[in-house]
Amino acid sequence: MSFFDCCLEAFSSLRQNYLRTALTVLGIVIGVMSVIVMLAVGRGVQTQVTDTISSIGSNLLVVWPKYQTSNRVKIPGTGSVTLTLDDATELKYLDEIEEVASVIAKSFQVQFQDVNWNARVSGISPAYNEVREWNLVQGDYISDSDIKSSDRIAVIGLTVAKELFGKIDVVGEVLRIKNVPFRVVGILAEKGSSITGRDQDNTILVPITSARKYLMKSKYPRSVSYIILKVKEDVQLPLAETSVKRLLRVKHKLRTNEKNDFSVSNLADISSTASEATEALTVLLASIAGISLLVGGVGIMNIMLVNVTERTREIGIRLAIGATQRDILKQFLIESSLVCLTGGLVGILVGISLSYTISSLTPVLVDVSVSSILISFFISIGIGIFFGWYPASKASKMEPVVALRME
Repeated sequence: MSFFDCCLEAFSSLRQNYLRTALTVLGIVIGVMSVIVMLAVGRGVQTQVTDTISSIGSNLLVVWPKYQTSNRVKIPGTGSVTLTLDDATELKYLDEIEEVASVIAKSFQVQFQDVNWNARVSGISPAYNEVREWNLVQGDYISDSDIKSSDRIAVIGLTVAKELFGKIDVVGEVLRIKNVPFRVVGILAEKGSSITGRDQDNTILVPITSARKYLMKSKYPRSVSYIILKVKEDVQLPLAETSVKRLLRVKHKLRTNEKNDFSVSNLADISSTASEATEALTVLLASIAGISLLVGGVGIMNIMLVNVTERTREIGIRLAIGATQRDILKQFLIESSLVCLTGGLVGILVGISLSYTISSLTPVLVDVSVSSILISFFISIGIGIFFGWYPASKASKMEPVVALRME
C-alpha cells in the first residue's frame, strides 16, 4: 500500500469516529496554542524590560540617600539630608564620570482650568537632559539661564499633556502646581513604563531652583532626592561605582566600621538581573504550556489504543490477506500523526490570533516569533509519532488467527 493510500485510509478511519477525533484534535490545538501564546507573552515581556532599561540608559549610576536610623527605626525626614548639591559637585570631578545631574522630586496635583491630575514633578539641574538623553517632540528644554533665574517654566511628558490638556500641542499653555503658575515650554518624547511599572511619561520637569523656591521648600535647601551619573563610555561601571562610593564616604566623613548613608544603583546590573528573570519567566510559561501538549499526547495514545481494540478483527483480516506488520504499523502511525498535524496547524493559527488579540486589548506586549511557531509545529508532529508508536506497534504484532477470533 502506497503512502498516499495509507493517508486516505487514515482519513477515512478518523472520519468514522469524527466526534472522538475532534476532541483529540482539540487537545493538541489547546497545547500548541498555549505554547505559542506563552512564548509570545514571555518574549514580549523580555523585550519590554530591555527597551525600558535602554530608555533609561545602561551607562548610568544613580545615587540615592539613605534614612538615618535609631535602633533600626527610620527617622522621618532624614533621608534626603544625606545627599546634597555639594556631593554632586564633587562627583563631577571624578575621572570616570562624564556628567552629573541632581534631582529633587515629589508628586503633586497639577491643574489646568477645571482639570486636576496627579503627576511626578522633578526639579532638575542643567545636565539632566544630557544624562537622560530624553528627546523633545515639541518646544525647548530647560536652559542654564532658566535655572539661574528660577523661571517658572515646565517641560511635561505625553501622559500629562493628554490627561491635563486633552492634546499634545500645548507649548505656551499655563498649568498650576500648588497653585503656582508654570508655563509649558516643551513636550517630552514617549518613554513608556519604568522597570517598577511607573509611567515615565507622567512627569513634569522644572528648574531645580524653581522647584526649591516655589514647590519643595526645605530646611535643608541643598538636599537632593537623588543624583544621576553618566559614566564615560570607556569606563567599566563597577570601577566607576567603587570610585563614587569611596569619594562619598570620604566626603560624608564615615568611619571604617560605619555603613554607607547612601546607595548606588548600577543600571547595567539591574538590566542583567531583569533579563535573567524574564528569561526564567519565559521558560516557566513554556513549560506550563508544554504540559498541556503532553496531556494532548496522552489523549492521542488513548484514542489510538481504543481504535486498535475496536479494529482488531480488521487488523486480523489485513494480516491474513497479505499485509505486513510494517503496513499495519505505518497505517496507525499515519493516523496519529494526521490528528497531531491537524491540531498543530489549527493551534498555530489560534495561538497567533490570540496573541495579537491579547496585545490589542491589554498593555501586554507580545512577540510571536517564527522559531516558536516551528517549535510548536514539530513538537506536535513528534508527539503524534511518540504517543502513537505503542498502539501502532501493538496492532502490528497481533497474530492473525487470534485477531480473527475477536468479536
